[in-house]
Amino acid sequence: MKQEYESFVDRLIELAIAEDIGDGDHTSLSSIPAGERGRMKLLVKQAGVLAGVEVAKRVFRRLDPTVTFERKLGDGDRVAPGDVAFYVEGNLISLLQSERVILNIMQRMSGVATQTAVYADALRGLKTKVLDTRKTTPGMRVLEKMAVRIGGGENHRIGLFDMILLKDNHIDFAGGIDKALSGARAYLKAKNKALKIEIEVRSLEDIDRVFAAGGADRIMFDNFTVEQTREAVRRVAGRAETESSGGITLENLRAYAECGVDYVSVGALTHQIKSLDMSLKAVEA
Repeated sequence: MKQEYESFVDRLIELAIAEDIGDGDHTSLSSIPAGERGRMKLLVKQAGVLAGVEVAKRVFRRLDPTVTFERKLGDGDRVAPGDVAFYVEGNLISLLQSERVILNIMQRMSGVATQTAVYADALRGLKTKVLDTRKTTPGMRVLEKMAVRIGGGENHRIGLFDMILLKDNHIDFAGGIDKALSGARAYLKAKNKALKIEIEVRSLEDIDRVFAAGGADRIMFDNFTVEQTREAVRRVAGRAETESSGGITLENLRAYAECGVDYVSVGALTHQIKSLDMSLKAVEA
């Protein structure tokens, strides 16, 4: 897990525990002896790409520091129904309190990783990488972006703080491409920040305007056709990174990539996914 992700993940775990347990897991507290220990396994029930194993370990240890965690499969492994991802042993009440938090996280992350792997596999043999977007579940962005990487994709910016991305509204409100770019450069210089600048273009002519205004680190072709994308890549000619965005589907993904773009961004990696089915089951002593 990347160090910059850890504080986000820990805060999410705290929130997830608080909203589920509240003032106590009264079901477990009323039916399980306080000191009883037990063993459970994570059972995969659907084919896909596993994600969230390391996060699960953090959840278990947050509720029971004495827990023992026996990993059988790791993040990024292809799984099939019947596979066991891990065994865990610890205070039984803590294991039961961890169950839904862990399943909610792992099922969602594994769904994202599985979806991403489908898109990444479709680009096999090409230089183009598939990128995620900010179309994520509120509060779970870091976990979903971790899952994209586990599935073979790459992350775009994490949020509004780690890249300047001048989209259509920014350009229009700024008064045009030249003013948006000059404003971005002036801001970075004044704030002593070294952020990359990406700018969205809506026509082939906009590409020429970008370079007339001093260029950018990356140029995003917004809702271009495949034919327009091919010409756009030719016009950029290695002077900036290139990205296709808008209207990208699994069916046309490779056609866009074959135009030579460096990246294709796909919102569906995180906002049109199906969680992977799995369960935590008791292991008989």
